[in-house]
Amino acid sequence: MANRQNLLNPNTLGLAFISGMNQVNRLLIVVSDPRYYQIIVLSLLLGYGIVELEFGIRWQNALTIVATALAVQYLGTRYAGLPRFDPLSPLITSMSLTLLLRTDTMWLAAAAATLAIGSKFLLRYQGKHIFNPANFALVSLLLLSDHAWVSSGQWGSAAIGAFVLACLGFLVLTRARRAETTIAFIIIYVALLFSRAIWLDDPFSIPLHQMQNGALLIFAFFMISDPKTTPNTAAGRVLFAALVASVAYTIQFIYYQPNGPFLALIICAPLVPVIDSLLRGRIYRWEEPAGRETSTNTRTIKGVS
Repeated sequence: MANRQNLLNPNTLGLAFISGMNQVNRLLIVVSDPRYYQIIVLSLLLGYGIVELEFGIRWQNALTIVATALAVQYLGTRYAGLPRFDPLSPLITSMSLTLLLRTDTMWLAAAAATLAIGSKFLLRYQGKHIFNPANFALVSLLLLSDHAWVSSGQWGSAAIGAFVLACLGFLVLTRARRAETTIAFIIIYVALLFSRAIWLDDPFSIPLHQMQNGALLIFAFFMISDPKTTPNTAAGRVLFAALVASVAYTIQFIYYQPNGPFLALIICAPLVPVIDSLLRGRIYRWEEPAGRETSTNTRTIKGVS
């Protein structure tokens, strides 16, 4: 009888209602955070590549990258005095590195994860990190070591594979509200490829084949679109994407250097603060992808992601 009276007590009902609402709010935060979708999509891509395509990912390197990324994130969290350890961003970065980076030594795999996560904490300006973490690590190792490379054709050249990969990536972009960055980059880069084919009188099968590149698609959908390293306004992101596409084309087809998009992104990244100063917007927060971001002058205390 006493238990029944407690259940009917208005105070008890009120506490239960508040507790239930808190659980709903936590669930809504999870649903609104696009990093969960990124982890799911990258996991599917990684599993498909290992099981179906059997490209050479050494499990030792994969475990080293993930473990090192999480460890450096934890140390960085303590160093920056952040309120909690957030494993989502280092997981995304480590998966991107595992998909793109190829190396024959475990210490370089560990170095890649250290450079990637460390750059988020050390190379910052006005609440944002300057370089995309995975891109910073990839380019650093490509320039400093002969034992690191990017496997650009790992997903094969089949058009259906490229289409599936593009759709999965676009799902993530829709959740992150940053689709215009990737769309602008792809349109401009593809236009440059076809313009080159027309200029050289090449068949269109050549630019079509160049577009069916796993590394290029991962770059376009998961790297250049990173909300924490792109301009704060839609117009600024389109401008930034145009700059990256133009520089990437110049590196790849005028200077004939490989990995043009990755090099272009790290070259153009320092221009983001300049664009933000000209086109003022609001800093992106993972927990509020719909546009309720913190202002530029607000200190980021929920994590360095």
